[in-house]
Amino acid sequence: MGKTIGIDEFIYLIDKYPIVDVRSPSEFARGHIPSAINIPLFNDEERAAVGTTYIKKGRQEAIKQGLKIVGPKLVHFINEINNQTQQKNILVYCWRGGMRSASMSWLFELVGYKPLTLIGGYKSYRRFVQAYFDKPYKLVVLGGMTGSGKTEILKALKEKGEQVIDLEGLANHKGSAFGWINQPAQPSTEHFENLLFDAIRKQNPEKPIWVEDESISIGKVFIPQAFYERMSNSPSVAIEVSVENRINRLLDEYTHCDSKHLIDSVCRIQKRLGLEKAAKCIKLIQDGNMAEAIRIVLEYYDKTYRYGLENKKIPPKIIAFDGNVKYLLDKLVEQNLC
Repeated sequence: MGKTIGIDEFIYLIDKYPIVDVRSPSEFARGHIPSAINIPLFNDEERAAVGTTYIKKGRQEAIKQGLKIVGPKLVHFINEINNQTQQKNILVYCWRGGMRSASMSWLFELVGYKPLTLIGGYKSYRRFVQAYFDKPYKLVVLGGMTGSGKTEILKALKEKGEQVIDLEGLANHKGSAFGWINQPAQPSTEHFENLLFDAIRKQNPEKPIWVEDESISIGKVFIPQAFYERMSNSPSVAIEVSVENRINRLLDEYTHCDSKHLIDSVCRIQKRLGLEKAAKCIKLIQDGNMAEAIRIVLEYYDKTYRYGLENKKIPPKIIAFDGNVKYLLDKLVEQNLC
């Protein structure tokens, strides 16, 4: 079955060697090591059937059933790994580092690969990820009201050489009730954590990391509690942008999307927005008056943002921002924030 390695060595090698996840497609979809390819030993139905046999008839019968399923697919597995990589050193894992990864590593080694199998499997990786969020990395949080252009600023900071993690980019969501529009499907919270860990581990722990101010949830995914607490206790900058500039930015962003999606999003917050204002907002969208519809929604989001700002443990540094990114970056340099 090739050589087995622990999680520390595995993490050290994940940027060097291809990673093969041999779990079932549904396990892979729930969460996996970023950049891993999925070559499942069993599909979901096969895995369920073998598991049932194990419970009812025991280990030996389950192994026999597994061999019957896998036997005809051996050539397929070899073709899959050949199609995915020409590199002979590969990393292999299953759920607990058991028979699935051992079996596939044996096969890969048989045809000339040099597999390194993760002891403890994906379960070991997940424990490592969750513990990693407790590390004392340095954060700087960028805040500002909806439509302020924070994502644009983070991109400019990254281009300037600053360390940046785009939480909304990892979550495939822009944070508000409208944040799902024109975005790919969100990952599970589990996989979001994997993506966040993968982004953090690539940063220099001696230098600050810029992140956007977020609530603990971004759409349907949740920021790890330890990371969120560190965000809450980190220095922050809040940019101030005029309402008109924010409306114009949001018009550029949402004018070309399906109006039904906008209306659905208004319905999600209609109780918080107020039924009368929500109805007015929907009518404005239907009439094509997007600027006034956005103005109504911003009243709600601005109120929520101000409340959060007032309750921050460390008051943010407020910087007026008129869209001149270079001016803002100069201000951040003046205040020793970058």
